Amino acid sequence: MKAAYYYGIGDIRIEDVPIPDIQDNEMLVKVKACSVCGTDNRIYRYGHFKVPEGVKRVLGHETSGEVVQVGSAIKGFQVGTRVALPPNVGCGTCHMCIRGYNQLCPNYQAFGISMDGGFAEYVKVPSFAVSNVIKIPDHVSYEEAAIAEPLSCVLHAYEAHRTVPGDTVLIIGPGPIGALHVMMNKMAGGRIIVAGRSDARLEQIKQYGADIVINNRESDLKEEIDRITDGRGVDVVITSNSDPEMQKVALEVAGYHGRVSLFGGLPKGKEFVTLNTNLIHYKELLVTATTGSSLLDVNKAMDMISTGKIDVKSLITAKFSIEDTVAALDYAAQGAGMKALITSEL
Repeated sequence: MKAAYYYGIGDIRIEDVPIPDIQDNEMLVKVKACSVCGTDNRIYRYGHFKVPEGVKRVLGHETSGEVVQVGSAIKGFQVGTRVALPPNVGCGTCHMCIRGYNQLCPNYQAFGISMDGGFAEYVKVPSFAVSNVIKIPDHVSYEEAAIAEPLSCVLHAYEAHRTVPGDTVLIIGPGPIGALHVMMNKMAGGRIIVAGRSDARLEQIKQYGADIVINNRESDLKEEIDRITDGRGVDVVITSNSDPEMQKVALEVAGYHGRVSLFGGLPKGKEFVTLNTNLIHYKELLVTATTGSSLLDVNKAMDMISTGKIDVKSLITAKFSIEDTVAALDYAAQGAGMKALITSEL
């Protein structure tokens, strides 16, 4: 099979390797679609502590496919079952896992990070990860199912900051995750403002429900928010990017009793940010943050896709073969379109 192996920062190699063998308590999934995430690009460009030097890894954690082999000890899945692979696998016994937050397990494993992921023709599901596998409804495409994981992360954030009808919501970052935030918060009844530095993406983001867009490369974001809100500030701010400066600005543009969601993680070397905590204190802000999503969140997201509450298919603007994995990562990093998809079915 073909697989795109990450060997280290800036080093991905396409290799022909044997299809993985499975044991009685494992499954083999033929990958149908795997979308490219900002986390994939951060690993590719900055590395990851779960991929130590000298270890090669297949990235890709937003994966859907078809079961092609099932171990004799596996129940509930057959050859031909259509599945998605939520990436974060908890130990199942720690305090966080017991509470349902498998993504916060201190000993978590993850497809595409600590285990080989979806930038390959096949993925082996080890025994401890079988419980993570979810079935795809018949009418949901593999492409849509691959977007269930990023949608679940957005849902997880939404459940922390809780937009309500009438809220003014500022989303900083007009990329594919920003678009999912737009759709989620629009559905909740918010008036949506999106800020970014790419006119092309800001124009694209309008189709997902953005009411107002701001190019904060050309305009002062705080001045624009003051003008739009008559100086009140916004009710919700979501930093859907990896820019430390925008975390500072988020506190400035939030209004009294505003909720700030620090959604985007920061790359190594940029993770320490000096914030004016008096803004939190005197405006009584609620500053929240979420990371990843739980297995329950992914199931909820799949339901939202299945029932048509969120249209994720429109986010897919480019498809690549496994051989073109680096091109897919570059496409996603450059912000040329929205979601890039690696698929064996071009």
